Amino acid sequence: MQSEFDINSTEPTLVGGAAMPLERPSPMEPQSLRTLSDGMPRKSVIANGVKSDGLRRLLVVGSAFIMSVMAIYEMVSVFNVGGVTPLEYIVLVLFAVNFCWIALAFSGGIAGFIMLLKKPAPDTAESIKLHTRTAILMPTYNEAPDRIFAAVEVMSMALAASGEGHAFDWFILSDTTDPDIALAEEQAFLILRHKVSKDARVYYRRRRKNDARKAGNVADFCKRWGARYDHLLVLDADSLMETHTIVSLAQRMQADPDAGLIQTIPYLVNGNTLMARLQQFAARIYGPVIGTGLSWWAHKEGNFWGHNAIIRTQAFMSSAGLPHLAGKPPFGGHIMSHDFVEAALIRRAGWSVVIAADLPGSYEECPPSIVDLAVRDRRWCQGNLQHTRILFSKGLHWVSRLHLLTGIMAYLSSPFWLMLILSGLMLALQAHFIRPEYFTDQFSLFPTWPVMDSDRALRLFYITMGILFGPKILGVILLLKNSSMTKPLGGRIKAMCSVIVEVILSALIAPIMMLIHCGAVMSILAGRDSGWSPQRRDDGSLPWLTLIFRHRWHMLIGALLGYAAVLDSLTLLSWMSPALIGLWLAVPLSAMTGSERFGVWVKSVGILATPEEVSAPQLSVDSQARRAEYIHAIAEPWTLYRLLQDTELMALHLAVIDKKPHRLAGSAVESLEAITRVKVQEAQCQHNIASLFTRQELAYLLGNPLLLKQLQKLPEQSESEGLVSFC
Repeated sequence: MQSEFDINSTEPTLVGGAAMPLERPSPMEPQSLRTLSDGMPRKSVIANGVKSDGLRRLLVVGSAFIMSVMAIYEMVSVFNVGGVTPLEYIVLVLFAVNFCWIALAFSGGIAGFIMLLKKPAPDTAESIKLHTRTAILMPTYNEAPDRIFAAVEVMSMALAASGEGHAFDWFILSDTTDPDIALAEEQAFLILRHKVSKDARVYYRRRRKNDARKAGNVADFCKRWGARYDHLLVLDADSLMETHTIVSLAQRMQADPDAGLIQTIPYLVNGNTLMARLQQFAARIYGPVIGTGLSWWAHKEGNFWGHNAIIRTQAFMSSAGLPHLAGKPPFGGHIMSHDFVEAALIRRAGWSVVIAADLPGSYEECPPSIVDLAVRDRRWCQGNLQHTRILFSKGLHWVSRLHLLTGIMAYLSSPFWLMLILSGLMLALQAHFIRPEYFTDQFSLFPTWPVMDSDRALRLFYITMGILFGPKILGVILLLKNSSMTKPLGGRIKAMCSVIVEVILSALIAPIMMLIHCGAVMSILAGRDSGWSPQRRDDGSLPWLTLIFRHRWHMLIGALLGYAAVLDSLTLLSWMSPALIGLWLAVPLSAMTGSERFGVWVKSVGILATPEEVSAPQLSVDSQARRAEYIHAIAEPWTLYRLLQDTELMALHLAVIDKKPHRLAGSAVESLEAITRVKVQEAQCQHNIASLFTRQELAYLLGNPLLLKQLQKLPEQSESEGLVSFC
C-alpha cells in the first residue's frame, strides 16, 4: 500500500490509524419516566450551582399570566353584553388558549429586548486552559458526503491552527442506508484523513443497523466510546461552528462542574432560495429577541435543540438514556424529538441546562422550500406530540415541562387558530342568516337582541395583533438602532424594505403552514408514522404538477372560506383576505419561494440580506470551496463490483466499516439478513452482482465482512459448456 493518500490515486490507503479509536464500553441505561434513580437529583458542587433566579420567572411568566387574564376578561366582556351563547363560549376558549401561547412569547421577547440593549459582560471561563477532552459528533443520514466532510475538514483544521486541537476529536457518525452514499462517504473519509491526519484526529463509523434514529446513533457512540471523553459537542449535518465558539463551549463546561448542557443559538446561513433567505432574515433579526429572552428567564432550566450544543458526558450517559415508549408509532416506540426530553432528564438529575445566547459563531442551514419545511415539520410534529406521554413524568422541573408544552403547542396552536377562525366565521354567518329570537319563553316587555360590544372587540383585536407581532417590532427597533448592522445591509431604508418583504411573505405563507400543521396533527392522530427521510438542503424547486398536488387542499379550503365570507358580506371577505390570499396563491407562492434561481436574483438585489450573507464567515466560504473539491474527487464513486475486483480497495473498505456485528450471537435472524445471505450463497459470479440485491440488502451487505469475503472468492464470470455467460 501507499504511504499516503492521493485524491487522484486509484489505490488509496487509510492513513492516521484505524477508522475509530479503541472502544471503552460504558452503560447508558434507559431512564424511567415513573420513578427517579437512586441518588437523583445529585447535589451541586457549587453552592446554588443549579438554582435559577426566581424573580426572572415571576417577571416573564407572571406578566404573561396577567396579560392573558386581562385579555380573556375583555373577551368575556365583548360577549357578555347580550349573554354568552354556546358558540361564543367555544370562541372564548380558543381565544384564551391562543392568547396565552403568544403572551409568553411576547413577555419573553420584552426581556430579551432589554437584555440586548445592555452590553454583555465577558465570560471569565474563556480565559482558562483546557485540560478536558471533547468529542465533536456529526451524525449524518443519507446526506451529501461533500457537505459533511468538507465542513469537518475546515472546522478541524481551523481548530488545530488555534493551538487547542489537542482537546478535541472529530467523529462522523453515519446512519446512511443508501449504499451509493455509504461508499461515497468512505471515499470522502479517506480524503479527509489524508488532509488532516497530521493536525487533527478524525474518525468515521457507519452503523449497520440504525435503531432509534439520531438519538440511537449518538447513544451507540456513548456506550462504546463515550467514556473516553469528558464532553460531547453535538453538531448536525448542516452545522458549522467557529473555533472560538467550540473552544468557549468547552471552557465554560470545564469551568462549571454543575453544567450538564450548554446550547448555542445558531444563525441560519447559505440559503439561496427565497424561502431559505426568508427564514435566515427572520431568525437573524427577530430570533435574538426571543432567544435571549428565553435564555434569561429559563436560566439554569434551558433547553436543547439537538445540535450545536455541548453536553457533559457523565450527565448525558447517567441520566439521559431514552426509554422506549409502549405501543406503536406515532405515539409509541422510539422518542423522535429526543432533544427536549434529554434536556429535561439532565435537569431532573440535578445538572444545569443553559442557553448561551451571548455566544456567536454557531451556524446551521434551513429547508429551501415550503414543501421541504412541511416534510421536516411533519417529523417534528410527531415527535413533539409524542411529548404528551412525557409531560407528566416524575421529577421534571416545571420549566422543563413548560418547554415540552411549548413544543407541543408549536403544532397544536395551528388547529386552535383554524378552529378560532372557523368559529368566528360561523358567528358572522349565524348573525347574517339565522333569525334572532326576539322574545324568549320568559316574560319581558322588550325583545332579546343578539348584541356584541364591537368597539371593545376591535380594541382587543389590535391588542392581540400587537402581542403577536411584538417580538418582530422589538427586533426591528434593535435593527434600526444598530447602525453597524444596518450599514452592511444597505442602510436603514433598505433594511426596512427587507422587513416589509419579510412581513408580507410571512403573512402569505402563514396560513399555508397552518393548514400543513393541521394536516400533520390529523395524520398523527389517525395513527400514521412520519418515517425518516433525508432533507434537501439547496434547491427547493419542484414540478408544477407536484406543487398542485401538494397544495390542492390548501387552495380548496381557501376557496371555500372565501365563498363563506362572501355569503356574509364583502367587508368580512376583506377582513379575512390576509389569511386567504396565501391559500389562493399557494402553488405559485410555493414555486417562487422554492426556486433557487429566483432566490439568487433576490439575493443580488440585496433584499432579505443578513450580516452573515453580506460578509460571509470565512468558515462558510472555505467549506463551500472544499465542497467543490470533494465533489470532483468522488465523481467516480466506488461500486460493489469495483471493491470485489480491487483487493486493496476492499481492504480499505473492511478497515473502515463498523466492527460491531449486525446482531448479537444467538439472537433471532432478521429477514433482511436471511435473504441477503441466501442471495450470496446462490451467486454464481461477480459480474453484475449488485443487480441481485435490493438497495437495502446491498447496504447490509456492504457492512458484513464475511459475506463480502465470500463474494470475493467467486469467479468474475461463469462458464457453461465452453461459452462465457454472465451471471
